[in-house]
Amino acid sequence: METTRPAKEKKKATRLWLIVHSWLALPLWVLIFFVCLTGTIATVSQEIVWLAKPEVRANRPTPDAVPLGYDAILAAVEKAEPGVAVSFISRPVKSIFALDVFVSYPDGRTRSLFVNPYTGAIQGVGGVFDFRYFMRALHGWLLVPFVGATSWGWYLVSALSIPMLGSLVTGLVVYKKFWRGYLNPRLRLRNGARIFWGDFHRLAGIWSVPFIAIMAVTAGWFLIQHILADNNITVSTAGVPPVVAREDVPAEGGAKAPWISLDRAGQLVREKFPDLSPDFVALPSNAFSHIVVGGRGAYPLIFETANVNPYNGEVEWTRRVSDRSALELVTESMRPLHTGDFAGLWLKLVYFLFGLLLTMMVFSGMMIWLKRTALATAKLVRDINAERALPSVEGVREAAE
Repeated sequence: METTRPAKEKKKATRLWLIVHSWLALPLWVLIFFVCLTGTIATVSQEIVWLAKPEVRANRPTPDAVPLGYDAILAAVEKAEPGVAVSFISRPVKSIFALDVFVSYPDGRTRSLFVNPYTGAIQGVGGVFDFRYFMRALHGWLLVPFVGATSWGWYLVSALSIPMLGSLVTGLVVYKKFWRGYLNPRLRLRNGARIFWGDFHRLAGIWSVPFIAIMAVTAGWFLIQHILADNNITVSTAGVPPVVAREDVPAEGGAKAPWISLDRAGQLVREKFPDLSPDFVALPSNAFSHIVVGGRGAYPLIFETANVNPYNGEVEWTRRVSDRSALELVTESMRPLHTGDFAGLWLKLVYFLFGLLLTMMVFSGMMIWLKRTALATAKLVRDINAERALPSVEGVREAAE
């Protein structure tokens, strides 16, 4: 009896520490669930803004209306807002959205205008921090302010890629012959909560394997990128930004030298690179700046650009997929792979559905863990109370004497 009591006490202490350890994991579960949920919402945040704000919609005035060119958009904005300087015009990937036109006012203010692509009418003014950017910031760095180029919120969120990737690998190892779940999916609805959440967790995990791998790898790369940036290490091979040669800038006696039209610049780029879609155009900011025409080419994950001399129309510099190193290709592919915003609405909806499935998988895992930990805690409390209710060996001996 004297030798078994210390062993029981040690076993009870081990159980207690194991339960404490389990409860301390609760914040991690909640954080992973929160990040998955906000990421899922952020995936379709632009579409939510489209539903809530009519000014961001690209409404056709007539069924046969065609989008205006960049020159017509520029003229319409300058007519509606005299004195503004247009710096950037962008056509969204999805045609249901209005154009984004970035302008500067004489008093120094900068704004993003929502412009109807069919009429050129200014439909609204974009906020500096709208719902879309709020959800991305909440998901990406938990709204923790940046100090310089660093936010510990970014580190915290991207570091979750480590347990996510680990859980994917260990889950596939533990769940033998997991591919059977594709051929014979099982979700028992009438066998209690524990069995339901267990089946759902396994089923959601099986169908989310590719998506989890993409999220874990891309988030892990974000962590590496942030570490490199904090240490002033770059992987870019872009070099010094190009400028227009001095001899190409006409001498106009102080007046602004005439530029070629924006549509002409886009046409010149398309003639040289037929696969490059002119999805945006950046206007020169000074006499020595180029007209920058950019968009997606044959490789849809990366934006490619061409710099056009605004005076003679020569395409003088390009930044295409072939101009990037293998490391740059990997790095620049990570963000669109993580967000799914490179192929239209259909892909955004696919990402949203798998994000919802991943969120529910985390929730189901948390429910399984929570119930198991709660039951273990309740059992330990019952055992402690039962031991306290029993008379001790010493008490029995004293009563016998």
